[in-house]
Amino acid sequence: MRRLAACAVLQVRSMMIKCNVVGVKKFGKMPPLTFDMFGFSQPILNCLADLNYSEPTPIQSQAIPAALEGRDIVGLAQTGTGKTAAFTLPTISRLAENIPATKKRKIRALIVSPTRELAAQIHDTIKRFTPKVPLRSAIIVGGVSYHKQKHSLQHGVDILVGTPGRLIDMIDQGFVDLTAVETVILDEADQMLDIGFLPAIKTILELLPKERQTMLFSATMPKEIRKLTTSHLKNPLEISVIPEKRTADRIEQKVISIGQKAKMEAISDLLLEYEGEQIIVFTRTKHGADKVQKRLTVSDIRASAIHGNKSHNQRERALNSFRRGNTRVLVATDIAARGIDVPGVGLVVNYDMPEVAESYVHRIGRTARAGESGVAISLVSTEELGLLGDVQRMLNITIPATDSSGEVVELDIPRSTGKKQPFRRRSGGGGGAGGGQRRPRGSDGNHRKGNGGAKAGKPEGRGGERSEAKRGDKPFARKPSRDGQKRNGPPGGKRRAAGAGGPGGGNRSRGPKVA
Repeated sequence: MRRLAACAVLQVRSMMIKCNVVGVKKFGKMPPLTFDMFGFSQPILNCLADLNYSEPTPIQSQAIPAALEGRDIVGLAQTGTGKTAAFTLPTISRLAENIPATKKRKIRALIVSPTRELAAQIHDTIKRFTPKVPLRSAIIVGGVSYHKQKHSLQHGVDILVGTPGRLIDMIDQGFVDLTAVETVILDEADQMLDIGFLPAIKTILELLPKERQTMLFSATMPKEIRKLTTSHLKNPLEISVIPEKRTADRIEQKVISIGQKAKMEAISDLLLEYEGEQIIVFTRTKHGADKVQKRLTVSDIRASAIHGNKSHNQRERALNSFRRGNTRVLVATDIAARGIDVPGVGLVVNYDMPEVAESYVHRIGRTARAGESGVAISLVSTEELGLLGDVQRMLNITIPATDSSGEVVELDIPRSTGKKQPFRRRSGGGGGAGGGQRRPRGSDGNHRKGNGGAKAGKPEGRGGERSEAKRGDKPFARKPSRDGQKRNGPPGGKRRAAGAGGPGGGNRSRGPKVA
């Protein structure tokens, strides 16, 4: 009853604001929203008070009342807007009202996230909100021992947080049962599309009960995500939160025009200029991240690197060391661009420009968190001017540029790089009966095979993932012949696809090679 009354008040308030019937002159300034207006239980309110949560953010003000009513939601909001609390708080509140008496609990809420780091942050948030709420939660992600994760699920959990690849693995092995799920939340849906997880997401949604609450949150709304909401959500409430000042507007952006070989020297100069600041350096490739980290370490600078080749524990250790201030520089690829939530980062450096412009915004958004300001500096070589042009056109700005000596320069920006598609599939594929559809290999490190037995190609994610996760199966690779000599691909340009020997495989030619 308390929740219904609170939701009614919030709905009336929202309608009055939208219809502009509340005049400031007549009624004065409206009182600010507080969390006790949502009808949360006292243990949750006490926890929020201990965590210094006072007023809800715009996304929380709009999403929480609808989520408490059980409505489907499509939320369009950037990182750093408080959307994690916008979906975790109402989910916790709804589940806490009906805690099963059975010892082994079934999964009633499923939260799917594209990366290990984001999944870990969501799970940490849930743990912080439930110290006095008798709910159980667990996290399953790639790069971590299966044994430990299976043990965490042994006695049942109320809330499960996971990445798509490991989640499907655990479902296939019979350790995850989704038949009792009441609420499913897809966080950072556009990044899951970029990484190539969309087929996995569709598979997971098909395994869920038809009667459920579905919430989807995304920073952007590509066509494929729009189709997903149409087919899997029921009359969703669409919430679009545009900050008063975009993250990019709060950041002082600069460009240094410099040769590729001189970039490490520029990094050293920036470390001196921003002495005392914690710095994140973004590279396009895993090899580049390791190279920068090693050269910084040789120069007696405390630095760590995180990328797709690092295990979950290695990435967690690096992030925790950076959060505690023990590491001054964190070198990362775009796979972690949305998974690094560390307050107080003063400078972001783009050692390489991202291949997709949208990734630039997620990179520089690692500074200026929680309304603070920050600095983002891009080291741009001549070969990267086209990528810089894509960023400037997307943001509709011209970023001031200097040379390595600090002199202002004008850059000759090409019209466009034309790089619009971050993820492409190769045609052809597996053999056997029907060939089968490949499942993606994503940032959680899982590698699965299609029905036809062909190797699953690694996806090309946005903003550098294309370089970071190159194809694992190279067409026309040289193989040793029976006499020990190497041989080239077959003449005529055709060869049978991997796994094509089974019935129905046929003599298919491979699709075009992806660079």
